[in-house]
Amino acid sequence: MQHPGLQRATDSRGVIDTCVYMDLADLSADALPALPEITSITLAELHQGVAMAKTAAVRAARLEKLGSAVGDFDPLPFDAGAAARYGSLVTLTLAAKRDPRPRRVDLMIAAIASSQGLPLYTCDTDDFVGLESLLTVVPVQVRRP
Repeated sequence: MQHPGLQRATDSRGVIDTCVYMDLADLSADALPALPEITSITLAELHQGVAMAKTAAVRAARLEKLGSAVGDFDPLPFDAGAAARYGSLVTLTLAAKRDPRPRRVDLMIAAIASSQGLPLYTCDTDDFVGLESLLTVVPVQVRRP
């Protein structure tokens, strides 16, 4: 039986979170929506990764990943609707006796997906426990070579 709030990868559109974007090369197309979307929050995380790179080689690799994201996607914004949904997701996180603070960025990505009526594809489904009434989560398994 499938957990409520989780679904299979059969959507035409869906939001992929940052961890899924980072692992795209290791994912089967069957595990993703036909039309994947990223959010402005994921772009912010990718920019942060470039800024925090400790070596030139890591910075170069991260810049390539960021450049691909900018070129391949028109990110969904964190707008007023997402901001309102974020507050609701924080409330549900607290009701599930979980701390929203370490999950802020994940909850912002989830808020964008939820406010757009789109499922969220993630490798980290545990981050979204308790949000099933407002968010559809699609688990993604990374296959490593």
